[in-house]
Amino acid sequence: MPVPDRPLLGIGLMMLAMLIIPGLDICAKYLSEDFHVLQVTWSRFVFNIVWLIPFLLWRRERVWRLPNHPWIQIVRGLCLLMATLFFFLCIQTNPIPNALALLFTSPLVVTLLSPLILGEAFGIRRLIATIAGFIGVLVVLQPNSSDFQPTLLYALISGISYAFYILTTRKVSTSSSPLMTLLYTAVVGCAVLTPWIISIWITPDSDALILMLAMGLIATAGHYLVILSCQFAPASLVSPFNYTEIIGATILSYLFFNYLPDHLTWLGILIICGSGIYISLREIKLSRSKPTLRQRA
Repeated sequence: MPVPDRPLLGIGLMMLAMLIIPGLDICAKYLSEDFHVLQVTWSRFVFNIVWLIPFLLWRRERVWRLPNHPWIQIVRGLCLLMATLFFFLCIQTNPIPNALALLFTSPLVVTLLSPLILGEAFGIRRLIATIAGFIGVLVVLQPNSSDFQPTLLYALISGISYAFYILTTRKVSTSSSPLMTLLYTAVVGCAVLTPWIISIWITPDSDALILMLAMGLIATAGHYLVILSCQFAPASLVSPFNYTEIIGATILSYLFFNYLPDHLTWLGILIICGSGIYISLREIKLSRSKPTLRQRA
């Protein structure tokens, strides 16, 4: 098992993961042109399981075992399902970089809710960073502009759902391996959506099936790279590099959809990412401080 003493490798793996994960969104956007978003979301979880099972068996994981904290795993799975579903709803009619920028509000929401749910300290600096982040949200949304798209609000719902996913993960630790936790969350998403799929089912052709398989593969590979990065470097160190995802999303959106964000959208993206990175760096500093200093955050 790797130990957290190779920070550059950990950072590199996190950046690689964030550069390939937007490929999942590209596949989902293409699929949403012909399939209901519920079926697209269901396919993401089903084919995640398809790729995970052989890998877990190869690693001799006991895939048949129930998790030690089943209700927590169910709640986590539901939060991730909501985040995925609303994000796919958003990118169905909106550019992926714009939606992703709003999804990045999740660390800001976590910062706001942590004092209430986790009892963590919340100081003036993090409050200012959070307010700045939400100003960035308004810049991206441009609510007073004629170009305002109400469906972009789906990405905000996605970000809030993902924030609760993060909070649930922080709230209760589990002895299940990270890969098994990925399996549990995928199973929850699949189980919840399956009853709804019957009435909207469209049999995919070979091209659609390839895209669905690709979604599952990218989800599996991307999350595994994230797990590896956290084995080589502390999670607090690599987490700011999550924002590399906006680079991958922008490159792929340009290559596949010939889309680049305008100057105002880029300004909002920079504000949101900057505030999130500041909060992450602040967490690193506080984690190295004495307990008495944490109250000054």
